[in-house]
Amino acid sequence: MRALIAGNWKMNGLGEDAKALAEGLKGLAEGGQPACDLLVCPPFPYLGLVAQTLAGSRIAVGGQDCHGATSGAHTGDTAAPMLRDIGCTYVIVGHSERRADHGETDAQVRAKAEVALAAGLVPIVCVGETEKERNAEQTLAVIARQVKGSVPAGMEAGRLVVAYEPVWAIGTGRTATPADVVQVHAEIRRLLVGLVGEGSEKVRILYGGSVKPDNARELLSQANVDGALVGGASLDAESFWAIAESA
Repeated sequence: MRALIAGNWKMNGLGEDAKALAEGLKGLAEGGQPACDLLVCPPFPYLGLVAQTLAGSRIAVGGQDCHGATSGAHTGDTAAPMLRDIGCTYVIVGHSERRADHGETDAQVRAKAEVALAAGLVPIVCVGETEKERNAEQTLAVIARQVKGSVPAGMEAGRLVVAYEPVWAIGTGRTATPADVVQVHAEIRRLLVGLVGEGSEKVRILYGGSVKPDNARELLSQANVDGALVGGASLDAESFWAIAESA
């Protein structure tokens, strides 16, 4: 299975920054792309700009979120078909920052994943526990609830990505240990068997949470780790590329 290295640019930069970053990545790709799939998810206003800049490369573009409906009176939101129309092939749904900042529920995340699939996008469904939940030894219970509630059942395995991002490791510089990652990813894989059925081993499970060039190789070498969802390090072309080369 080819690894997927996805960069989540979050709410950072202006147009000139997005264009420069995309150009930097495209230039690196022209020198030879690592043996993995590459994806960047810019802020919504710059999706078209980045998609246009990366045209002709093998670097995919995705959205950071979508609405659970395909159209309608939802001011400020973006529909999955709109993302597809502008050139996206992936969309992140259920990121912990969306769950925390906007109160998104598992049911809402599942609805977003379903409309993304219907629009021809690959949803990256995010799950992860808070530090409080981890300290209370609830990690696996939280992961089970989120996976069962957020992942559409009975879907085609090759059209789904799940990302494990422990909330306490996002943007903190702290990283889950390889043993932690192996335990949680094994549980996600087990849960996917019941949700997806045959071919569940084809679902790529990414790790996210302070992934950097100096820890990527160790994390990506663990069982059931099929790539990374990279935050801060994806804002620097060389750092993101170094992580990809570790895959």
